[in-house]
Amino acid sequence: MAETREGKSKGKPVAVVIGATSKWQADGRNTRLIHGKAVDDSALPVGVRWGIGGAIAQKFAGEGYFVVLTTRSAPNASGLMAAIKDQGGDCMIVELDLSKQESVAAAFATIRSDAGDPEVVIYNAGYLEGRDLPPEKELLEHIPVEMFDTAQHIASRGPFLVAKEILPAMRKRGAGSFFFSNNASSLRGRKRMTGQSLYYPRVMMRTLAQVLTEEYSEHGVHVANVVIDGTIDSPGTNALPRIRQNPDLAMNPVKIAEAFYYLHNQDRSCWTHELQLTPFSTRPSY
Repeated sequence: MAETREGKSKGKPVAVVIGATSKWQADGRNTRLIHGKAVDDSALPVGVRWGIGGAIAQKFAGEGYFVVLTTRSAPNASGLMAAIKDQGGDCMIVELDLSKQESVAAAFATIRSDAGDPEVVIYNAGYLEGRDLPPEKELLEHIPVEMFDTAQHIASRGPFLVAKEILPAMRKRGAGSFFFSNNASSLRGRKRMTGQSLYYPRVMMRTLAQVLTEEYSEHGVHVANVVIDGTIDSPGTNALPRIRQNPDLAMNPVKIAEAFYYLHNQDRSCWTHELQLTPFSTRPSY
């Protein structure tokens, strides 16, 4: 039987991190694709082991939020959950498949029942569709429709479905934040190079953030498209030769998490709907 709302969140404000784990974590999909196996993350600080989603989850938990970690498979987030609890934070894991409307609806029904309506939702879902296409398959004519569909589900349809689940309560309350983590490919269309994902659907994510800002800011809801322009430090990227040769190329997810927390808690009157983060000595000394 599910615990009561008070029993789960203990009266704390609720933060939902969609995509709390990273495809570049020690055993992530990108890590295994690029390196052929899982990597050892024991030498890395706990703050960077699960990329941006994990760092955001740890930041909000450390600031007194009850954090909901969503992932396609609960075991993916078990290490992150243990780390948050070791740090004295509170969290729960909810499985969520963004390609299925019924999964999104069921996940948020669980969140509302077991934790409460979220005060802040960070949409950090990523995908690697396109990365494994060989050089001779770079042109759009070679891209399988199902591959495009997956990218579209995660970059555009997914956030639309999440918005429908969370915005009514935020509107009625007159407060709340809905943030998107995006990348520079959402700003301008460029030729997809070998090893890159199909990032052009993320343009629709950026446009959705703009539309939601226009529609919901008058109701007290804060929507932001956060453009993160660079490689994120994490176990899989940390093992790349170019990062090992030039560590300053990797952005520190802990610093990025601090930006998200500040974006939610600062005076919103001085912000537009968009924030751009680029590498600027964000990597800590280990």
